[in-house]
Amino acid sequence: MSIQLTSITKVYGEQKAVNNISFTAKKGEIVGFLGPNGAGKSTTMKILTGYIQPTEGTVFVNDIDVLTDSITTRKDIGYLPEHNPLYLDMYVKEYLRFHAEIHAIATDTIQETISKVGLDKEAHKKIGQLSKGYRQRVGLAAAILHNPDVLILDEPTTGLDPNQLVEIRALIKELGKDKTVLFSTHIMQEVEAVCDRVIIINNGEIVIDKKLTDLKESNQQVIKVGFDYKIEEQFLQRLANISEIKNNFDNSWTLTFESEEDMRPKLFDFAQEYGLKILELNSENKNLESLFRELTQ
Repeated sequence: MSIQLTSITKVYGEQKAVNNISFTAKKGEIVGFLGPNGAGKSTTMKILTGYIQPTEGTVFVNDIDVLTDSITTRKDIGYLPEHNPLYLDMYVKEYLRFHAEIHAIATDTIQETISKVGLDKEAHKKIGQLSKGYRQRVGLAAAILHNPDVLILDEPTTGLDPNQLVEIRALIKELGKDKTVLFSTHIMQEVEAVCDRVIIINNGEIVIDKKLTDLKESNQQVIKVGFDYKIEEQFLQRLANISEIKNNFDNSWTLTFESEEDMRPKLFDFAQEYGLKILELNSENKNLESLFRELTQ
């Protein structure tokens, strides 16, 4: 495995930022790493890169222990942190040449990397003259310049316009063919477009770790229904394939079914059988965004 975290815990004072999390990721896999603000995403990424040490647990990158040999593992990692640190007085090429010298790699890779991230027209400028979106591209260029096996990208699409999003999304997908990519973002559409797998973390703990295809193949249906008068929850439990019942307010309910069959006609039949009138009926797709809200609220 390119990435292997086992029983990682990080404590700051009396607060557990990360609580006993474990996961692996392999080469050729793009993993969306999601969670609300303060969930522990950035802390986990910093531990993985060797920037900070965990209170407990082990971390391996390419079978090398990050905690005992972080210098070696950093050669295999490209890292774009959430707050992209740049030298604003340096020119783009100058900054990337500086990174090339740090990694002791040939400077002829600089122009190729500049073109790869779409910085050709901005390469002659100082970083301080660039927009936020182009600064993100400079940070991404620095992360991939030394051709690392593992990419840790913390909010890489921040500040990009829609056209830039498409370009960087395509680049990340291309890089993910022969690298391991851990990709953190708050934009669910980006995860659905780019990632093979999603890990959601909340309050320092992993609440789901699944392939996106498995999530999309779920038979779960969510239907919001409103009746003409108030009924009891026990009454709705008579519905076939019902798995969850939530009262929104008064006569409005959100019903979750486990079935491949469209349950809306069944609801009409149910209402007619018991003398109810349906005033509202909406089917809600169980997409990644709704799943995220459900698991982190």
